[in-house]
Amino acid sequence: MTRAAPPHAGRRGRTRRAHAKRRLAAIVVAALLLSGCASQNAEPVDADDVMFLQMMIPHHRQAIEIAALAEAKAADPTLRTLAAAIKVTQDSEVRRMTAWLHSWDQPLAAPADAHAHHGGMPETDRRQIALLRNATDFDRDALNLLIAHQDDAVQMATGEIRNGANQQVKQWAEQVEQSRKAQIDQMLHLLDQGTPDPG
Repeated sequence: MTRAAPPHAGRRGRTRRAHAKRRLAAIVVAALLLSGCASQNAEPVDADDVMFLQMMIPHHRQAIEIAALAEAKAADPTLRTLAAAIKVTQDSEVRRMTAWLHSWDQPLAAPADAHAHHGGMPETDRRQIALLRNATDFDRDALNLLIAHQDDAVQMATGEIRNGANQQVKQWAEQVEQSRKAQIDQMLHLLDQGTPDPG
């Protein structure tokens, strides 16, 4: 005589099958995530990508320093607003560049002679930044210094667009090129208008 299964046996079987399905779903999701990460990590990176970011980080930090001075000392409210925007934007971009270099296991700083071997693009002279602090015509000098500095960024971004391999970095370099050109146009317009009398 066949014994009847206990009334709760079917429930236990259904519960086990539900758990198994959930485990299988979790494994599939994990595999898909790992596949996506692997594809992202496999995106090519070359020496130009690394050097571009290593050089842009200190360049951005100088821009942040100049912009902070302009935000605090400029007589023209439009220049103060632009300087504040530059400071916030480039601080965020420094964090992005740092994350990229960390993800590639690359140092944040370029070799000491990197500028000489990467198009000869120098950093803004530290003396110019120091002189700006006590400039008689602060707005004019700040605009000229920022225009030159952002033009350097345009040239560096153009080099990355031309020579880099990583598509994410190249796309960001295109954004940098466009945004810095727009900032330069705005600052040239401010120069043409003349700056307010700080007194």
